[in-house]
Amino acid sequence: MKKVLSLLLAALLIVTCFVGCGKEKANEIFIGATGPLTGDASSYGNSVNNGAMLAVEEINAAGGLNGINLKFEMKDDKATAGDAATGYDSLMDEGMQISLGSVTSGSCESFAAKSVEDNLFFITPSASAANVIESRPNAFRVCFGDPDQGVLAVDELEKAGYKKIGAIYDSSDDYSSGIYAAFKAAMAEKKITYIEQSFDAENKKDFSTQVEALKDCDAIFLPIYYTEAGLIAKACVAKGCKAVLFGCDGLDGVADQIDATVTNKISYITPFDVNSKDEVPAKFVAAYKAKYNETPDQFAADGYDAIYAIYEAMKAANITDADIEASELCEAVKKAITDASFKLDGATGEMKWDASGACTKVPQIVEVN
Repeated sequence: MKKVLSLLLAALLIVTCFVGCGKEKANEIFIGATGPLTGDASSYGNSVNNGAMLAVEEINAAGGLNGINLKFEMKDDKATAGDAATGYDSLMDEGMQISLGSVTSGSCESFAAKSVEDNLFFITPSASAANVIESRPNAFRVCFGDPDQGVLAVDELEKAGYKKIGAIYDSSDDYSSGIYAAFKAAMAEKKITYIEQSFDAENKKDFSTQVEALKDCDAIFLPIYYTEAGLIAKACVAKGCKAVLFGCDGLDGVADQIDATVTNKISYITPFDVNSKDEVPAKFVAAYKAKYNETPDQFAADGYDAIYAIYEAMKAANITDADIEASELCEAVKKAITDASFKLDGATGEMKWDASGACTKVPQIVEVN
């Protein structure tokens, strides 16, 4: 009997050892995020996820961060605030130490509110609403903020010398309304008149009324997403409207929504030009195509740059402990990324950050062929 008990005890100790060993943390830093991997906005989430994963693989293949690997995981939030909050809690339970926040602005506001309590550093690739990073010292972004794009659009339209300008925006969408509010204020400041039209989530399939009202315009500003922009372009054809269609980064992808019948010039503000010959974006595009067999969009480039921003800031802060707590890592990364000497040469251009969390970089105007 004693022999049997001894054998059972030995077996139990062995099992306990394996279970305990299995719970030991790997030599890696865990970067978490949420984004829409399913649903209507899934193209954005999957693009960011793909770009981020590509960056992590490159960094790990090159030796990681001082010998520490990076781990990245995105939880599906379906572009809803509730699912983003749930995803945040799940990621923190799994040991998230630093983050890309959320992909869309509504979700990221929910994510950001929880992150402040834990002093978790995040740098969102694409949540552009101003409130996402306002008054949150742990919050940063890679993309342009909505107000920035509205002001930039006014500058570009004024520079082009258009005499009759129209605008169509989505009154039910935070992204569109945020950009439009800044555009409206900047136009008023410059005393430039224009004609306004709008739509909402319940009425975004037929734009014949809006285009009819603006068909004599030289240019129409579209602070909206590419799906609706494609329908507006087709409505322009039907109404004989020859106006230049000019938008912001939400128009990335509009080329896939139109055909050869659309002859209007379409261009938009973006930090990412997929056809750029510059070394970093060209290298990114080639690597992305090789891995995913598709051409990257701006969201993929933003995800890629967000990972590299975290990596370079951690490297500048000389992070050597994979077990570092989220709050301690946040303080170290904040100090590094806001230092005057810190900059990132990314797929979306050269970037710098200050304590506001906003990203400073040069916009590009891309024309749809």
